[in-house]
Amino acid sequence: MTVAPILPERSEWTVDDLGDLPKDLPYELINGRLIVPSPTALHQDLCVRLLLALEVNCPVEYLVSIDLSMRVDRRNEPRPDVVAIRREHADRSPVPVEDALLAVEVVSPSSTFRDLYDKARVYARAGVRTYWVVDPLHDKITLTEYVLSASGEYEVAAHTEDLFVTERPWKVSVDLPALTVRRAGLLVRDGE
Repeated sequence: MTVAPILPERSEWTVDDLGDLPKDLPYELINGRLIVPSPTALHQDLCVRLLLALEVNCPVEYLVSIDLSMRVDRRNEPRPDVVAIRREHADRSPVPVEDALLAVEVVSPSSTFRDLYDKARVYARAGVRTYWVVDPLHDKITLTEYVLSASGEYEVAAHTEDLFVTERPWKVSVDLPALTVRRAGLLVRDGE
């Protein structure tokens, strides 16, 4: 039996407070709020498929990782579901956010607002040039690609439920209909 750690009561957290947490606790710090996610196997499977799609043409000086802490500022240390970073940070955590080329968030029922608004603002302020939001909560999985504008805000570059192809951060294609079919297959239960 696993016992959940008891976290100290705080209304506002900073990165200085994170050292008091258990080392194996997956957490995010977003605008001073401590978030302890509990992703499903479907969520994690989708993250791995996105990682694999990004790895196909990944230049040697970069690498793609899942669930990696990114140091932004005193009140923010997000963990993108998938992130493209400079290879020199392969053995670090948290990674300086300025070395992230792409952050990807896969929406879950409890993270929709956070992924679409709070994290988008944090990543934009930190200068992450490209941000993807993958939404598997509807009949068809969608992907929205945001790019950082000169004004420091994200603008929609693409939104699709079909084959997604981009050159940011390098040539990548994601077959969203195949991912939708895969998700449906994973949800089939014996006898259905």
